[in-house]
Parts: sequence; structure tokens; C-alpha cells
Amino acid sequence: MGQLFKLLKTGNKSAFLAAIVNTIIAIIKGGAYFMTGNVAMFAETMHSLGDAANQFFVFIGSALSKRGATGRFPNGFGRLVNLVLLGAVLIVGIMSFETIKEGFTHILHPAESTGFVINLVVLGAAVILEGFVLFKAMKEIMHEAGDTSSGAAVLVKSFGYLPKAKPATKLVFMEDMVATAGGLLAIIAIIISHYTTFHQAEGIASILIGLMMFFVVGKVFLDNAAGALGEADEEMEDKIGDLVLSDPDVKDVVDVTVIKEGEDLHVEMEVEVDPSLTVAQADDIKDRLEEKILSEKGVADVTIEFDEDDGVQQWPDHRKNKTETEK
Repeated sequence: MGQLFKLLKTGNKSAFLAAIVNTIIAIIKGGAYFMTGNVAMFAETMHSLGDAANQFFVFIGSALSKRGATGRFPNGFGRLVNLVLLGAVLIVGIMSFETIKEGFTHILHPAESTGFVINLVVLGAAVILEGFVLFKAMKEIMHEAGDTSSGAAVLVKSFGYLPKAKPATKLVFMEDMVATAGGLLAIIAIIISHYTTFHQAEGIASILIGLMMFFVVGKVFLDNAAGALGEADEEMEDKIGDLVLSDPDVKDVVDVTVIKEGEDLHVEMEVEVDPSLTVAQADDIKDRLEEKILSEKGVADVTIEFDEDDGVQQWPDHRKNKTETEK
């Protein structure tokens, strides 16, 4: 049990905060829906419930993925966060379907809802809270990228760093971005329905919110399916290859493979050295290279193989040829 609590302390903080906030928001929205019967509020309730469940599982998965290797699982548990996220998107997918279905029902059988002020107050408060969580996720993305910018710069730069964000942080960012946009959409629909006879606006808003949720499902599924299979980090492969080749004792880099395991990177490489080196000298070179590579952000372990120099320079042309073959 003590080990579990230690692991939970390493879980993604953005996901934990988002899970708590979205649980509170879901309870408030659910109460407003039962009081008013507003279909847009129903959509937002389902959205917040899905987000809360998702983000809770993400927090647990990101924590458990930090567990070290065991005899049964020698590669560790890094990909566990990807598997948890693949399961979590099923929850959002179900919520999305229910949201869209309810929206179509309201369009076919429109009815005027009550509690105009209650709905606006609840949704307004929810948008503020979700916007706060979204901003925290943006700051987490900046932190993971090593950018210390603050203020308005975070709002702009975080989108550029999103592809490099950790899986858990990326999910929180995407879900709360959609949640904030969905809340604003629901407010607009409720105002239109209240001041006009176009009561179908709430149903249309519900469908649009459901479709945005499906977008998150698709994006998260594709990203984490690749992670679960073991996706290569080509940018890091180039960086490590160039870093190793800059060592005076390395004659050439034959190959570099960097595999993403959840939030960690595993490096395997083959380099060429002078065949006249002693075992002790080769061992010193290996230790020096491992220290350099392990200092790179996210690298968890390194495996280096040596081969004798054949006099033919392969790097960086080998990297380019490998990329072209994969395409």
C-alpha cells in the first residue's frame, strides 16, 4: 500500500486537478439539468462526467506507469498510461453517443426548458472553472517543453508544444479545451432558445458538443494506439545521433532507435569505433556516451553496441534513407 501511495504522488497533476474540478462541475450541472430539463445542460453534464472519469483514470495510469521493471515485465510499465487512455476514450465515446442522441430527440420534439437564469449561472461558472483547468494544462505543457514563458505567451505557445506533451497532459488539454468551447456553445444555445421560438437550438448545441467529444476520442485513440504499439521518436533519434557523432572517439553512427514507452524514451544504437581500442577504452567510451544520452530529457535507459570502423560514413545519410524508406 505504501508503494501505491508513492506512485500516486508521481501521477500527472493536471489530470488529478481536472478530475476533481470536473466532478464538481458534473454534480452542479446534473442538479441544474434535473431542475430545468434543459437538453444543452444534459449534454454538458454528460461531457463533464466523461471528462472526470477519463481524467481520474489518466491520473491513476500515469502514476502506475512510473513503476520500475520487474522480472515478469522487464521493460517496465511505461506503456500502461497508453493502455489506460485507450480504455478511457471508450467512456467519452459512450457519453458522446448519448449526447448526440439526446440532441436529435430534442430537434425532433422541441420543448421550451425552464430555469434560464440557473442555466446561465451554472454554465458560466463551469466555463470559468474549465478555463482555469485548461490554463493549468497549458502551463504544464510549457513546463514539459522547458519553456519558462508566462502570461499571455502561454496561451499561444502551448499549442505549438502540444505534439510533444505527455499523453496525460495532452488529453487534459484537449478535453478541457472542448469543454470550455462546449460550455460557451451551450450558453449561446440557451439564450437563443429563451429569446426566440427556435427551441431546436439546444438540440443542435447538444449534437455539436457530442461531435467535439468524438473528435477528442478519435485523436486520443490514434495517439495512444501508436504509443501502445511502441512509436519511434524520429526527432530524438536525429538529436542523439548527432550528439554521439560529435564524440571524438566515435567514427560513425550505424543506427539509432528511440522508442516511446509512455512518458519515457528507450534508446538503442550501434556505433563504429577504432578497432584497435582495448576493452577498457571501449568501456570508458560507452560510459561517457551513456551519460550524455541519459542527460537528455525523457531518456530512461540506453543500449549501445560497438562495431569496428569500416571507413564508410553512414550518418546522417543513413537517417535520411531510413526516413525515406518508411515513407
